[in-house]
Amino acid sequence: MPWIQLRISTTEDKAEQVSDMLQGWGAQAVSFVDAHDTPIYEPMPGEVIYWTNTVVVGLFDAEHPMDSVLEKLQKVAFFKDRLDYKLEQLEDKDWEREWMDNFHPIKFGERLWVCPSWRDIPDPTAVNVMLDPGLAFGTGTHPTTALCMQWLDQHIQSDQTVVDFGCGSGILGIAALKLGAKRVVGIDIDPQAIEASTANAARNHVSGQIELYLPKDQPQLQADVVVANILAGPLADLSQIISAYVKPGGLLALSGILHSQAQSVIAAYQHEFSFEPIAEQDEWVRLSARKNAG
Repeated sequence: MPWIQLRISTTEDKAEQVSDMLQGWGAQAVSFVDAHDTPIYEPMPGEVIYWTNTVVVGLFDAEHPMDSVLEKLQKVAFFKDRLDYKLEQLEDKDWEREWMDNFHPIKFGERLWVCPSWRDIPDPTAVNVMLDPGLAFGTGTHPTTALCMQWLDQHIQSDQTVVDFGCGSGILGIAALKLGAKRVVGIDIDPQAIEASTANAARNHVSGQIELYLPKDQPQLQADVVVANILAGPLADLSQIISAYVKPGGLLALSGILHSQAQSVIAAYQHEFSFEPIAEQDEWVRLSARKNAG
């Protein structure tokens, strides 16, 4: 099925507003694009980075009434003088990889970069995770993944065993191995995530150190570090399973949680864990804790 892509040139202070408009008028997805191939550095907590001249890209079903969308845009006060847009038709195969053009190397913390496998590495001396997420979640661009990557950069030590619960693309487990972990066990309910993680592990030459499982096959073990970037509901519901993977004195990082959901997730774990201050980016948070000894 073909798609229509609407590209609107705007400024950084209007990008989020334009995105909200397009979603309200029927866009199936919205992304932000820079005209230049600029690496994205780690933002400060709570900071959202847009480029000075931002292109907002909305994806619509090919049968969507685009004349109506353009008419509404032209009535927006800050577009009345000049609406700079481009309307393009995309086939399915184009859309599936369209985001590749807009996925840039991203830096986390002091040591860690995530680099799309089809782009040049900005810093060959850094810890570089080469990534092609395929259809699995986890590119580093979402605040929840970014919060976990920053935490891993600060806490992973050599020879640790790590469990990545809800491994998605494998980005967190692979980052842990690149940062010095000895062994990673990745678990996900989605077979496509297992496939993407397997491919990305091979791409990063760590296949021999990562084990990947669907829940029905997940092993029993206790790890030095457990990271779970899923959603607040499953984090609370699966707290006993996730907690069991953390050895006494081990570390736990939980994300995929909105700020308003943080206390309910903490409540599901606090009888076994001592929590650090909440880390926040946009409306999302990361919870980190150490398991009580004995």
